[in-house]
Amino acid sequence: MKLNYLLGASSALCLGTTIACAQPEATSSEIDQKLKQLQQQFEQREQALEARFEKKIADQEAEITRLKWQLDQTGGTHPAPTIATSQPVGGTTNPPAAASPATGPGSTNAVPDLLQDLTDKVDAVVAAQKKVLPGEFNPAIGFVGELVSGYRSKSNVDTGADRPGGFDFFARSLELNASASVDPFAKGWVVANATADSATGESTWGIEEGALQTTSLPWNLTLTAGRFFGEFGKLSNIHDHELPFVNRPLVLDAYVGGESRTDGAQLNWLAPLDQYISLTAGVGNNFGGDAPNPNNPGSKREFGGLNFWGRASTYFDLPANWQLEAGISGLYNPSTQDRGGELLQPNGLTTYTEKARRLVGADFKLSYVPLRDNQFNSFTWGTEVLFSDNNYLVNPDGLPGSGDEYRANEDAFGLYTYVNYKWSRRWSAGFLFDYVQAATDRAAQTYGYSPYLTFALSHWNQLRLQYTHTQPNATTGIRPDDAVYLQWSWIIGAHSHGWMQR
Repeated sequence: MKLNYLLGASSALCLGTTIACAQPEATSSEIDQKLKQLQQQFEQREQALEARFEKKIADQEAEITRLKWQLDQTGGTHPAPTIATSQPVGGTTNPPAAASPATGPGSTNAVPDLLQDLTDKVDAVVAAQKKVLPGEFNPAIGFVGELVSGYRSKSNVDTGADRPGGFDFFARSLELNASASVDPFAKGWVVANATADSATGESTWGIEEGALQTTSLPWNLTLTAGRFFGEFGKLSNIHDHELPFVNRPLVLDAYVGGESRTDGAQLNWLAPLDQYISLTAGVGNNFGGDAPNPNNPGSKREFGGLNFWGRASTYFDLPANWQLEAGISGLYNPSTQDRGGELLQPNGLTTYTEKARRLVGADFKLSYVPLRDNQFNSFTWGTEVLFSDNNYLVNPDGLPGSGDEYRANEDAFGLYTYVNYKWSRRWSAGFLFDYVQAATDRAAQTYGYSPYLTFALSHWNQLRLQYTHTQPNATTGIRPDDAVYLQWSWIIGAHSHGWMQR
């Protein structure tokens, strides 16, 4: 195929050059003669190239035959040379002296080395004739399954949860992912995720991520564009099955909307310093799991309707195998286009409609990772604090157009902190503490306490048992709840992030 392309290109070049250089007064007979000459040259070149190709194949086959014959000739053993000894005076005969090991080309010791050398040459010649499609052009494909089963003491009417109370089996995450290098300048990935509906049990596939990321921009810059998890905080930009515990912390669900998914673009800069410093800035449509009000999506999105976020993070190596990661994050949406719709308050009348969104956070993770046995022994303490300051349109009686609506800023605060200790390759345990104030009313507060135990059958298969007690105060309008969860997660195929030690 390459030969045909080469010949065709050469012919086209010659023909184009000839015609371009032809004089206007050239007759048709002269043009026909020149075309015949070009055709003859084309045929001669084709025959010459085919002859060279056939000669190369014949030479390779002859070389293989010669090497195989030489290999057969040296495959046998050669008798060791004998050394004659003289008869001493006195008539006694001494036994022949042992022959010293020979090291020449025909010696027995040289045979294995010669055999290996000939075998390598034969393999190299044979491999040169093989044409194999490079496997690096195929994407890496993987699947993640996650089943969360358990028991909750209260119904979803009492707790406000999206799953029923009592006994429940929940295929929370069925994730199909593929990733590959697009070219030397970028890589891409796609994640399709399906979650079982609590009412019907059906799972609907949707594209959770589909993004392109550069790999060779100058000045330590990396650009990500498409649908992806924006870099905000420590645990918002990872999938549920990657969490070090079963449930996403309450404050992330309340303020971020769960995972920090967005459609947009994000630019990261790694500072060229000895100290690790990473700066990220992004812009996109929705940010998080809370979509705009479906009844009022907005007919035109102005610049203020976009989400703007950023993060700065750093890392320190501390003495005695300790490590510290720290970061600050910010999110600003001047006009949220009624994110989440009308939010009914516990009194059953008042509604809040979000009009502006402001969120800042700080996080750190302190880790003990011994150099010698970090697969068997480690300790992690992670904490993230978030401050929310949103602007709402408040309707006290819940009646649109009543004239009682007014705008109000509501600030709120929340955090989570956890510790995790690993004492063997398979076993680890930890404790998660949650605290969050409602974004619309800081007096509505909820606490959460969750001890958990993790057993890793392997790197791709793990079980986690967790008990969670949720304690809201009376202002929230929901009741305390106790729950026991058993999470089973597994990975097949390629999965780039696996279980992150967060």
